[in-house]
Amino acid sequence: MNERYLSVVQVAEMLGTTVRFPRRLVEERRITYVKVGRHVRIPESALRAYIDTHTVEPRRHRLGVAA
Repeated sequence: MNERYLSVVQVAEMLGTTVRFPRRLVEERRITYVKVGRHVRIPESALRAYIDTHTVEPRRHRLGVAA
């Protein structure tokens, strides 16, 4: 059990968002979470996977080619 479990507040701080955003991710089941009684915890690996999945890579433009 080496996994670190984050509270909704911690996830919001890491993402730089309000608490509402990670709560909405949980409500819509867009991120893996664990219920511990009435508390919601998000595994750090799930947060990393969510960020990796939603990371947009920049486009590479070729010089000299008209669009």
